Amino acid sequence: MRKATINRATKETQIKVALNLDDQSQVAINTGVGFFDHMLELFAKHGRFGLVVEVKGDLNVDAHHTVEDTGIVLGQCFKEALGDKAQIERYGNAFVPMDETLAQVTVDLSGRSYLVFDAELTNPRLGAYETEITEDFFQALAFNAEMNLHARVLYGRNTHHKIEGLFKATARAMRQAVTINPAIQGVNSTKGMI
Repeated sequence: MRKATINRATKETQIKVALNLDDQSQVAINTGVGFFDHMLELFAKHGRFGLVVEVKGDLNVDAHHTVEDTGIVLGQCFKEALGDKAQIERYGNAFVPMDETLAQVTVDLSGRSYLVFDAELTNPRLGAYETEITEDFFQALAFNAEMNLHARVLYGRNTHHKIEGLFKATARAMRQAVTINPAIQGVNSTKGMI
């Protein structure tokens, strides 16, 4: 089983994330930020990942540290669970419609960290969730998983739909990228490592 459990504690957040790439039976999310919980739940569902996230953050300040630090730990879990990345597809791409919105995410589990984020989020807040931290989450995820992550909203009106589309598309792209292909010998790179 490709899985990882990581705990991270700072003065701002205490986070535990358990990720299982091959068994989606256990999903439990509690970050204290309702909208973010919803995004992580659908990320697990559409990626077919087992995901347990428990966060105690400084929500008396705002949700920023909670969301960004969760991205850090989730990215670290992906990196650890993938190990040497032998036989994984490596690349993933997904378009996801969400009513009037269309989101696209493309990933490369290359060992190189890079984020391209192209989404206009006009509503600044969804409940306790400040929408500008969406980019910070994906930045933390990409840099700690050591992957290229290109996320964009092609069009749309509703900010909730835009962010939901991005999380679903990321999940589906990650599912493609982490999938084992027995036809691949070693790692999917001419360098011999990724």
